[in-house]
Amino acid sequence: MAITINTNLQSMIVQKNLNSATNQLNSAIERMTTGYKINHASDNAAGYSIAKNWEAQLGSLDVAADNAATGSDMLSTLEDNYALISSHIQRVRDLTEQASNGTYGEQSKKAIQSEIEARLQEVNRIAANCEFNGIDLMKGNVGAGGLDIQVGIDGDSDRSRINLKQDLFASGSISSLFRISANASQGINTAYAWDAASTTADKKVTQLAKDCAGLGDSRKASDMLVYIDKVINDISGRVTTLGAAQNRIESAIESIGVQSENITSSLSTLRDADVATESSNYIKAQILQQASATLLSTANQSPSIALNLL
Repeated sequence: MAITINTNLQSMIVQKNLNSATNQLNSAIERMTTGYKINHASDNAAGYSIAKNWEAQLGSLDVAADNAATGSDMLSTLEDNYALISSHIQRVRDLTEQASNGTYGEQSKKAIQSEIEARLQEVNRIAANCEFNGIDLMKGNVGAGGLDIQVGIDGDSDRSRINLKQDLFASGSISSLFRISANASQGINTAYAWDAASTTADKKVTQLAKDCAGLGDSRKASDMLVYIDKVINDISGRVTTLGAAQNRIESAIESIGVQSENITSSLSTLRDADVATESSNYIKAQILQQASATLLSTANQSPSIALNLL
């Protein structure tokens, strides 16, 4: 092998290996400190792109889960209000049945009427104030298309939406409830089939209370039990429909959880660094760096051999 001064091939080889060891050392340090084996597109171009796509999907799934949870909270609000209304209507029924007994005089019936009217007015108040995030839930003013709950990451697919039909948000006022019951009845006088938006609704509630208390002109208290029973059945039907919608949303939440878990697992496999492996790589690169640094010093002295020939 020729002895040269201008070109120190040994030093160049050692420098190359020293740079390589240093790069490996830096890479191991970066991976251990970030916890990721893909920190730059240059580390794994395809893997970097896939990881970013999965991260976007996870973010969208988190939003979908929040949407579904919010939708569930909204339906729970509606169901809880129906539970309150049911308790008032049931009490009205109990009082009406009590008034049907012939042992009560007019004064007692007026007391019954007073409580019934208070209960009916409270139902109206609950229905008027039942809202969630600015949406009226018991006024019957939700559009014909109902409400859509976005529970998926697709923007143009019905599989990512759960539609809550308009019927779920029917009016819960006394006028609407008793109009429905009257229209649903067979062979029953439909005098209570008033317009839900009527300005005389409060007066009709007073008349309804009188009839239930047995103080009306044309109906016995016992006659009103049929109307009340139909209202109770109507409310039960609404709550049943609410329960079915709740089940769909809860199923969607579980499905989102499964999707999120699977994507997270795949993302971890693709992107997360194996600390044991990286620590081993770190030690190896550190030894190679130290050895290369020592050998570089020796290689840099090689051209001085030429002085011995002079």
